[in-house]
Amino acid sequence: MTTDTEQLQTPYFVIDEPILQRYYDMLVESLSSNWNNYLIGYSFKTNSLPWLVSYVKKRGAYAEVVSEDEYSLAKYMGYRNDEIIYNGPYKGQQSFCDVLLAGGVVNLDSMQEIRWLTNLVNLHPDKPFEVGIRANFNLEQMCPGETTMGEVSGRFGFCYETGKFAEALKILRSLSNVSVTGLHLHSSSKSRSVNIFRSIARMACQLKTEFDLNLKYVDLGGGYCGGMEGRPEYPDYFPVVAEELRECFTPEETMLIVEPGISLISKCTAFVTSVFDTRDIKGTRYVMTDGSRFNIDPTMIKSSHLFHVEYTTNYGESCADNDESGVSSRSVFGSAQNNCDSRPDISQQIISGFTCMEVDRLFTYKDQPELIPGDRIIYENVGGYTMSLNPLFIQYFPAVYVKNGDEMRMVRKKWTPAEYVQGSEWEM
Repeated sequence: MTTDTEQLQTPYFVIDEPILQRYYDMLVESLSSNWNNYLIGYSFKTNSLPWLVSYVKKRGAYAEVVSEDEYSLAKYMGYRNDEIIYNGPYKGQQSFCDVLLAGGVVNLDSMQEIRWLTNLVNLHPDKPFEVGIRANFNLEQMCPGETTMGEVSGRFGFCYETGKFAEALKILRSLSNVSVTGLHLHSSSKSRSVNIFRSIARMACQLKTEFDLNLKYVDLGGGYCGGMEGRPEYPDYFPVVAEELRECFTPEETMLIVEPGISLISKCTAFVTSVFDTRDIKGTRYVMTDGSRFNIDPTMIKSSHLFHVEYTTNYGESCADNDESGVSSRSVFGSAQNNCDSRPDISQQIISGFTCMEVDRLFTYKDQPELIPGDRIIYENVGGYTMSLNPLFIQYFPAVYVKNGDEMRMVRKKWTPAEYVQGSEWEM
């Protein structure tokens, strides 16, 4: 444990525990005050850092997993089969059966899974089984321009518009010891707006009414916004969701399941990098940092980053000015801390990563003080999917710290060749 961040070798992720707790408390309060029969399933795919998994488990969250490996991690971390929510198209057959037999939450995603279920119930004809079913529906029509898929259909679940949902439901109802007691409606959106979740809740009511469903739970999935100024937070979503659901459900009879990921952990997580070199090529200043775009934008889709800069005091005279000044550069925005009046402004500095790929450029720093080795660039709101999707490319996984006040505790050490070669064989 250390209290001096200057001693920590960059790059590293840092999780601010009080902020994480604040968002978890906000989620619980928003759910309990609007729909007091609820279950939180933490999204393993978003960030399955063991410390985080343990943190949410202690607070009562179930494990929401979408693969055999994630299921195995949940079991390794102490989750029982009846504390698991199993979603997605890539379930393992044995774990699928284990969760069902234990009474966990399984949301069927395909005809293959219905065949697995049929085989399982034939092996246990006297045992009752409860399952959920994932609905694929045209959310784009309900929320034009807001969805990830657009006019192209999503690829998960059973399509309502083509009759595949009705067909799957008919097969399930033909199995004498199977009850469809859950509805899974997760759908990705670009906007993460309140209107998206209003429409999802409305669709739950439509399906219940049309197919006479007797549901023990409605699973909204994830995809909430959180930690972004001017964007919705948990208290904005759940009053609207509850209002829609009460048209045909009650909290006494039907549980609301939510599966937060990004909305819970983004705000509390930062990525700390350092400048290690600068160079001028054909009139362009390149600033080389020990963090990479692949660390915080592994899907290469972001057009902006939240960040701030901490200037080293090694530039001539000591920097004593702690004024924060807003920075706006195209779609990049942030703030600069410990600004130093003695530094000249540079018209354009291209902030780059450490890799050998030209696309490893993070943002352009326009008309700002000159950056030099030792300066730190701290990227904010980077908890979602970054650690899960980090590559082992040129540099191994960075360390992760948890911050609580002035205390910093390492919860994952930086990978070395020892971790990289584990489980491998080779000839010396």
